[in-house]
Amino acid sequence: MNLEDQLRRAEQRYEELTERLQDSSIAADPAKLAALMKEYKQLTPIAEAYGSYTACRRAITEIDAVLSDPESDAEFRAMAQAERLTECARLAELETELQKLLMPEDEADSRNVIVEIRSGAGGEEAALFAHSLHRMYSMYAERQGWEQNILNLNETELGGTKEVVFSLSGDHVYAKMKFESGVHRVQRVPETESQGRVHTSTATVAVLQEVGDVELELNPNDLRIDVFRSSGAGGQHINKTSSAIRVTHIPTGMVVECQDERSQYKNKDRALAVLRARLYAKAQAEQDAQVAAARRGQVGTGDRSEKIRTYNFPQSRLTDHRIGYTVYQLEDVMNGELDGLFAALIQAEQAAKLAGK
Repeated sequence: MNLEDQLRRAEQRYEELTERLQDSSIAADPAKLAALMKEYKQLTPIAEAYGSYTACRRAITEIDAVLSDPESDAEFRAMAQAERLTECARLAELETELQKLLMPEDEADSRNVIVEIRSGAGGEEAALFAHSLHRMYSMYAERQGWEQNILNLNETELGGTKEVVFSLSGDHVYAKMKFESGVHRVQRVPETESQGRVHTSTATVAVLQEVGDVELELNPNDLRIDVFRSSGAGGQHINKTSSAIRVTHIPTGMVVECQDERSQYKNKDRALAVLRARLYAKAQAEQDAQVAAARRGQVGTGDRSEKIRTYNFPQSRLTDHRIGYTVYQLEDVMNGELDGLFAALIQAEQAAKLAGK
């Protein structure tokens, strides 16, 4: 089906929904009303862009009629030619926009996620950077209205983070967070550096799709569950009772620990959620080697050379190496201002899909 046919079908469905939503019987059925409203909202930008597209094509046709008139004077024809160039450029923009709007949404984009951040190369400075990344995502999540739950936290004595695992729930979380998987590199002067030298450290981030029991059922016989006392750098996360949970998936050897909750049952539920997410990512990777959700592929080894992004504090610069995106507002980014970065990544992803890559 070509672009024009897709647009006509979308327009027809939009007009049909507009009429049905005015039906009083639909308003009396909350479930049906919600489903139709969701589809209506999805089609609205397509219908509006298509309206502009057809108006632009009509304008070009009218200009062509003027240009084909042998009686039109030279000055008027020059003005018409200039206007035609403007309308043609606008038509090309609208066609690209409509192609993006007609792209089927990735079902995974609406999922919640489990994020794992670990310190990489760089010792204590890497742990402090991992802490900064968690703070950055937490502040962004708060602005988005997403809910965050800490599943596991392993801190250092100096306030760094060796490992943190947390879930994010809300509207289209994976659609934005999926770009964060990989090695993040920081260049800055550590507080412990007396001579002011810039150090390079890394932290690894893995973003896993959260899956439910129905999507991935765990066989109890494949699990070994151990209970132990929480441990850490001190403070509120220390728990003197044996409520921490370690789940080992025997067939794969995957191990998940959860000790942030004081309830043994909550820790177990959260550990199983992380395990499901990891197994789901592994299954996807086996089906398609290019699936970015595979945990090992996302994280790599943590070596400084395997980087997706650099955070350069002396220059206040952030660079995403995958798309060549650079911004000199690093403080804002670290405070959760990620909209510009995510918009650039989404645009690059859409362009790659349009190009068939």
